[in-house]
Amino acid sequence: MSRIAVIDFETTGMSPAEGDRPTEVAIVMTEHGRVVDQYQSLMNPGRYIPGFISQLTGITNAMVRTAPAVSDVMAEAARFVGDVPLVAHNASFDRKFWQAELAHLGLGHAQPFACTVLLARRLYPQAPNHKLGTLADHLRLPREGRAHRALSDAQVTAALLGRIQADLTEQHGLPDAGHEVLCGLQRCARAAVPAWLQRHAQVGANCAA
Repeated sequence: MSRIAVIDFETTGMSPAEGDRPTEVAIVMTEHGRVVDQYQSLMNPGRYIPGFISQLTGITNAMVRTAPAVSDVMAEAARFVGDVPLVAHNASFDRKFWQAELAHLGLGHAQPFACTVLLARRLYPQAPNHKLGTLADHLRLPREGRAHRALSDAQVTAALLGRIQADLTEQHGLPDAGHEVLCGLQRCARAAVPAWLQRHAQVGANCAA
């Protein structure tokens, strides 16, 4: 398993297409299921943060007033990630902000994203729901800091990713639970998951023979 970067954004709203911008980003770099580095920064979005967003995240307009500009932070974040593939919880949300902000900088954003929501739905259908906090409690993952802050959420997502990779290897016999395998599993229809796992475990066994 090679490096995987776990990313989480806090933002002014739901859609960069409607002018929303990030207020915070955190990236937790993992390798072989372990955290090896991390990056976090508030940023000035250049627009007002609505009150209900501040209540949710704890990030206020006063906090970001003197923070670095979005462009500066995102340039650093892009350098930190490099060409490492990405994972996020509810990746469709984080992917659109990642792609929009890198496009503003004229940078490429071709990295594939894997989604721990989709992966958890495949592997843990018995969970009460697949929100990050619920999964952390259900799987007894370590949690520190406030929910809906980027670094705390990225750290919990990294712990969830590590658990998913460990379960794929130890419980389902997949010798490699790298990013490509994760993307394949998340595309798999839920009803087809057992056969998919058995097929990929057998392929790994044949390769090792």
